[in-house]
Amino acid sequence: MRKLIVSPAPHVHGDESTRKIMKDVLIALAPSMLVAVYFYGLSAIKLLLVGVIACMGVEFLIQKYLMRTKVTVTDLSAAVTGVLLALNLPPTAPWWVIVIGAVVAIGVAKMTFGGLGHNIFNPALVGRVFLLISFPVIMTDWTVPASWFRPGVDAVTGATPLALVKEGLAQGMTVDQILSANPDLTYGQMLFARAGGSAGEASALAIILGFIYLLVRRVIRPHIPVTIILTVAVMTGIFWLIDPSQYTDPLFNILTGGVLLGSVFMATDYVTSPMAVKGMVIYGIGIGVLTVLIRYFGSYPEGVSFAILIMNSIVPLLNKYIKPARFGKEVSHA
Repeated sequence: MRKLIVSPAPHVHGDESTRKIMKDVLIALAPSMLVAVYFYGLSAIKLLLVGVIACMGVEFLIQKYLMRTKVTVTDLSAAVTGVLLALNLPPTAPWWVIVIGAVVAIGVAKMTFGGLGHNIFNPALVGRVFLLISFPVIMTDWTVPASWFRPGVDAVTGATPLALVKEGLAQGMTVDQILSANPDLTYGQMLFARAGGSAGEASALAIILGFIYLLVRRVIRPHIPVTIILTVAVMTGIFWLIDPSQYTDPLFNILTGGVLLGSVFMATDYVTSPMAVKGMVIYGIGIGVLTVLIRYFGSYPEGVSFAILIMNSIVPLLNKYIKPARFGKEVSHA
C-alpha cells in the first residue's frame, strides 16, 4: 500500500479535488440534461439514471471485488461518465444497451488501465463507439419518443441533420435541395431546439451554456474546444467555397452532430488531453481535421467520437515531446 508520495518541489496546495471538479462538470451538463428531458421525457430520464447507476455500479464492483482497492465512486467521475454515455445515445436506446456500454466504458476503457488518471481513452466515447459498432441499428434509430411536454410526437422520426444531408447527396440531390425539402432544418432549430440526434445533441445552446460555466469556474481552458471549432469551421468553409452544392457550410457543421458536445465535455477530459498549450492546439486541430474528413468522405455521417479517440492515442506522444514551461522559468517578452 502506498502511504507516502514523494515528488520534487515546489508543492502547491489548492482547494481543488476530483469530486469538486466533477460536480462542476455535472452542473455544466445540467442544461443539456434538462433539454433532453423536455424533448424526450421518460426516455431521457431512463437513459440518465441507468447510465449513472450502471457506471457507478461497475466501478464499485471492480474496485471492491476484483482490484480490492479503495472504492472511489464517491469522486463522481463514474457518474460523469454515465451522464456523458447517456447523452451520446439515441433517446430510444433500451436499458440493456446502456448497461453494456457502461461495462465497456468503465470496465474496459477505465479500470483495465488502473482507474481514474491512468486511462488512455475517454471512457464514455469508448462505450459509445463499441455500441455503435456492435448495435448499429439501435444506435442509429432516431425515432423521437413521447415527451410529457410535447405529447403526440412519438410517431415522428428525428433523423440527424448530418444523416439527412448524407442520404440526400447519395441520391443525387444538392445541399440546397436537401435543406429546402426539410424546412424545419434551420439554424435557429439547431441552436435552440431539437434537431435530431443523440439525447445530448438536442440543443446547441444548452451545450454552449455549459461551456461558459466551465470557463467561468476554470474547470477547463478554452484552447481545445476553440481550436476544434475553428478547425471544423475553416475546413468546411474551404470545401463549401469550392462546391456549395455538395458541401455544407461551417455554421451547419458546428451546430449539428457532436462537435459542440464532444469538444466541450469529452475532448477536454484532463486524463486524455495534452497538458501543454501547444499540445492542446495540435490535439484540437487533429480532432477537427479528422471529424471533417470522416463526415465528408467516411461511411458514417458523424466523426467526432472516432476523431477524439484517435487523437487520445497521440496524447502520450504530445505530452512527451511538448512539455509545459518549467515552474520559475524566465519567459522572454522581447
